[in-house]
Amino acid sequence: MSNLSAPSRRVMAGLAAALALAFALPAAAQDQGKQDGETSAEAAPMTKGEKRLAKLLEGRVAGEPVRCIRTFPNMPMQTIEKTAYVYGRGDTIYVQRTRNPSDIDESDALVTQRFNASELCKLDQMTTVDRVLGFFTGAVFFDDFVPYTRVKDDKAG
Repeated sequence: MSNLSAPSRRVMAGLAAALALAFALPAAAQDQGKQDGETSAEAAPMTKGEKRLAKLLEGRVAGEPVRCIRTFPNMPMQTIEKTAYVYGRGDTIYVQRTRNPSDIDESDALVTQRFNASELCKLDQMTTVDRVLGFFTGAVFFDDFVPYTRVKDDKAG
């Protein structure tokens, strides 16, 4: 930025400030109107997608969020409308809620540009395209992946 003129540096600084504000406003709007201790889950009834995810997570316990998960060519992924992406099968599955879960659409295909072929990471570039026509429908910004592990019954005595 040292090669820019003073007016150009001011414009760049103004753009950076505007971007910071644009990312801060949605978070502030979500918190507006809540009482002390009230969460968004208490404020609204469960959506169809949240109910479907809750059913998938029955008998499982959430683990510590991770930035990346190991992937395999045949690793299943489920798209839960306006809620989350779910990766894996068996004892542990990973839930990816994204920064804008309301943009998750089951009719879109998720396209991934990975930095590592054997891992899917929060910083990988994700976009969505229309499954039928193939046109760009949006960008996806991942949060950490939350592992959910099946609880084993200890009935040994």
